Amino acid sequence: MARISVFKGREARFNKAIFWVLAQQGSLTIYDIWRKLRTQRDFIYIGYNTVNRRVRALEECGYVEKSGERKTKTGFAARLYQLTARAYVAILLDKINLDDFIEKAPDTSILHVMAAFILQS
Repeated sequence: MARISVFKGREARFNKAIFWVLAQQGSLTIYDIWRKLRTQRDFIYIGYNTVNRRVRALEECGYVEKSGERKTKTGFAARLYQLTARAYVAILLDKINLDDFIEKAPDTSILHVMAAFILQS
């Protein structure tokens, strides 16, 4: 099965975890994402700077976008981040086994997918 580039390499675990936190919780600051990740067993020792770097890299790639700002307790404005449609499609494509889709999907679904790919190219 082919992997999507955002879920390949060293950052794959972090990217997937950040996507799931944002998908479940909605718009969050980087600090909030870091706190939610630290509640998971695999990410107890993850550093804030690692999450900050990953979220900013995902924003640069178009998977995460700024959705507003929120005042923090110290009076600063912190950016809120949310997933883009590209991120949701990446999550779905990561879960789908393309061989199973081709074998079991109705013809109309396959034709819709073909049309989308043809429009893209």
